[in-house]
Amino acid sequence: MEEIINKVSESKIISFDMEEVLPKENEILVFDLSPFLFQGIVLKEKEFRQSLKTFNWEPYRENAVLVLCSTDAIVPIWAYMLVSTYLQDVRAMYSTSKEDIYLTMLRNAVQKLNTSTVLEDRPIVIKGCSNIPFKESLYLETTKLFLPLAKSIMYGEPCSTVPIFKRK
Repeated sequence: MEEIINKVSESKIISFDMEEVLPKENEILVFDLSPFLFQGIVLKEKEFRQSLKTFNWEPYRENAVLVLCSTDAIVPIWAYMLVSTYLQDVRAMYSTSKEDIYLTMLRNAVQKLNTSTVLEDRPIVIKGCSNIPFKESLYLETTKLFLPLAKSIMYGEPCSTVPIFKRK
């Protein structure tokens, strides 16, 4: 009997799986502004600034953080800007949108992959069948990031793909 050879694993194809580089939804920390507001709805500037200043930001260090206000308070834009200065100090990756967090993390992952692996003129398979949110925007962004590098881009699994792009 002949030995079965896995031609996919021996090829130059790079398989990119978003689920390996993106956090699960429960891994994104939440910073809620409402506990810093008077009765959860009114921002008093002096107290707000003091509360942020004395707050323990360490749990957010180098984590993905969703910044929001869980109450119907009208929060001025500068309050979000002030929070960002503290999150920046602990090197958090933050936004007011989960989708933006995923997109930023995706860009960072592709950049990191590009510096650790030679992607230029290689076929790339962007794996499908994932359970990630914001599929359309993330797959669109992934394609955009790989277009200048890849010899070809395919969608699916390395053994069964849909061609997306082939460099002429």
